[in-house]
Amino acid sequence: MTLLSQPKQHLSLWFLWMGAFYLVWAWLVFGHDRWNDVVEHWGIAVAMAIGSYAAGSTPMGGGTVGFPILVLLFKQSAELGRDFSFAVQSIGMTSAAIFIMSRRQPLAWSMLKGAAIGILFAIPVGVIWFAPLVPSLWIKLVFAVVWGGFGLLHLWRIGEIAGHEGMTEFDERWDFRVGLATGLLSGLLVVSVTGVGVDMVLYTVLVLLCRADLKIAIPTSVVIMAFGSLVGISTKALTSGVQPGVYENWLAAAPIVALGAPLGVFMVNLIGRKPTLYFVAILCVGQFIWTCYVESSSLGTVGILCSIAAVGLMLWSFERLRVWGGHIVGEQQRKNADRARSESQAPPQLEAAKE
Repeated sequence: MTLLSQPKQHLSLWFLWMGAFYLVWAWLVFGHDRWNDVVEHWGIAVAMAIGSYAAGSTPMGGGTVGFPILVLLFKQSAELGRDFSFAVQSIGMTSAAIFIMSRRQPLAWSMLKGAAIGILFAIPVGVIWFAPLVPSLWIKLVFAVVWGGFGLLHLWRIGEIAGHEGMTEFDERWDFRVGLATGLLSGLLVVSVTGVGVDMVLYTVLVLLCRADLKIAIPTSVVIMAFGSLVGISTKALTSGVQPGVYENWLAAAPIVALGAPLGVFMVNLIGRKPTLYFVAILCVGQFIWTCYVESSSLGTVGILCSIAAVGLMLWSFERLRVWGGHIVGEQQRKNADRARSESQAPPQLEAAKE
């Protein structure tokens, strides 16, 4: 797999982006007399200070925090939570992605390209035709179950995941096809419904299937979610439009996430990824419990048990992916060892042939 090396950094590009963004934001707020909207929605701005840090330092977008805060704490609709996730990540995750590329951090490019093409088609299809068919309660449950399973995975396997170094080298065409399938499935079934998810799914494939280093897997997940958020918010804006209230919340949160997400990218290199992943994993499990509690009257005992079973199924799926990854990584390592032996034995054989 082709990875971006780490030559000279070009942080001036990121500073240009930041300057341009804050000028536009100031024009939108002060030039259109929207400061009262910013003040009124200060709560989501505070929440996204944590969410944006998680967005830059983990494989979970800022919507992972923004969605449950808006939907469970502020009692907003799940549709608004989804649209807000697209909107706020289109700034925060994009800012983090520009920062990552300006620093020339290593990325899993082949898989990233495949996933980008997949979501470019899947998210618009999902947003226009699939997501409107999903009831609000199911949107909350999809979010809660997927992220609950993801949190449990890290609480269980964090030592192994954090211990990976480098990345297993596969055929680039194989990586591209896996990325394409990941983008198509997650874009249609998860991202179009919740506003987040392709980052988590691609990250999971990288660390469980390819045994990728977190220094490669997490930046790759940030970049793909930035692209997915831009596709999602553009699709919403050009078709049905975003939910009422999204713009006001975005005005309050955008200046926070524009700086917070890149700060997460930078700080995680100082404090390490393991403590941050533990923290976010606990949040993921906590929001699942919170969702079941808040929606207990709608779910009933049977619904709650089914939701818990769904989390178990997610965790089982992750474990099967891990086992499969172990097999193919072992096979690839054996092939590499055989190739190395054959190459080391080639010169004496050539000499003997000449004699």
